[in-house]
Amino acid sequence: MAVTVLLYDSVTKLPPESAGAVVVGGSHGAAYAAHLSAKAGVRAAIHHDAGIGLDEAGVSGLPYAEKLGMAMVALATESCRIGDAQDQYARGIVSRANAQATACGVTVGMSCKEAAELLKAAPWPHSAPPPKQEQRYLIDKVVCLDSASLLVPEDRDRVLATGSHAALISGHTTAPFRPRLILFNDGGPGIDRGGVLGLDILEQAAVAGAAVAARSARIGDGRSTLQDGTLSAVNQPAFRLGLRVGSPALALARAVADKE
Repeated sequence: MAVTVLLYDSVTKLPPESAGAVVVGGSHGAAYAAHLSAKAGVRAAIHHDAGIGLDEAGVSGLPYAEKLGMAMVALATESCRIGDAQDQYARGIVSRANAQATACGVTVGMSCKEAAELLKAAPWPHSAPPPKQEQRYLIDKVVCLDSASLLVPEDRDRVLATGSHAALISGHTTAPFRPRLILFNDGGPGIDRGGVLGLDILEQAAVAGAAVAARSARIGDGRSTLQDGTLSAVNQPAFRLGLRVGSPALALARAVADKE
């Protein structure tokens, strides 16, 4: 049976046809994103390295996938935009590969297209991942979410800190929830400012948004965004709330949350 290569800007809700396919996903390469790809039954996963960042969180999914027997590759943030699978497939360059991917012949510096072809020979099926959930926490009136996909209508006018990147797809999906302020990880921000382009979308919707540097906080970890993050990008509505590049996220998010 022919193995297909499928492209998705996010792996949060992969369709049934992704099972057995090589999936190029716009999501970061942290453990929860790897879990989602494995849960969907993909043959091999190609994600974005999100600048690798603090504690190498942006590629922490590769050893996670390796334990399950799933081939996984990460693409360099300097080569392609996070949250944009088409761009990753067209321009992406491999920055990391786990043991199963290496066994298929994938090497650092290889193009995404080349890697995808080689990964058609990856072992499959692999072990199913154990249950794993993203989390929501309340810290000093700030709601921390490991993924922006966890936003709910009740988050309107709340201050939120997410573990997600701030790419275009994040701006489009979070703007309708109308938070008072939402914080992301900048994912590098990488080529074309890919990891923070969603802040422009939020600005157009008059929603305050900012991102913390990937080197300062673990991507995929909302609490780290809030407690460890240093602001690297701020849109105009967030600037008007007092947020400034180079400042700790925690103190400024607290100040906005305290305002009635």
